Amino acid sequence: MNNKTSPKALQIIKAAEGCKLKAYLCPANIPTIGYGHTKTVTLADVKRGKPITQNEADRLLALDLAEFEKGVARLVKVPMTDNQFGALVSFAFNLGLGALSSSPLLKKINGKAPITEIGKSWLQWDKARVKGVLTPLRGLTIRRKAEFDLFKSG
Repeated sequence: MNNKTSPKALQIIKAAEGCKLKAYLCPANIPTIGYGHTKTVTLADVKRGKPITQNEADRLLALDLAEFEKGVARLVKVPMTDNQFGALVSFAFNLGLGALSSSPLLKKINGKAPITEIGKSWLQWDKARVKGVLTPLRGLTIRRKAEFDLFKSG
């Protein structure tokens, strides 16, 4: 599979992640910078408010996207359009390749399930733990709907 993340998928990722040019702790207390980049950020970076430029944020996003594109390409066994591929890359970028690899969503996509079944499975991933309870979050609901809308657009 030689898919790339489509421009529409990239817009979803950028809008959902937001871009912060100073290191911070995300809601899960993970040191983060740019568009949700975590790999090279430390607690010390957060404490000193390490800054990056917009160009650096874009570069880190491109590196992160390449990793998720590789992972999605490895996991998906059926042909996809760039929009479908990009929608799954956005999903994995947010939840991780591990979550995607063990998900009923991936099984449905690889099994060529009807789009309504894929949609039900996709849209269920709008929750996060709040005080120990899985709770739908508005931002995740919006992101999952945008991703699925892009996926079903073909």
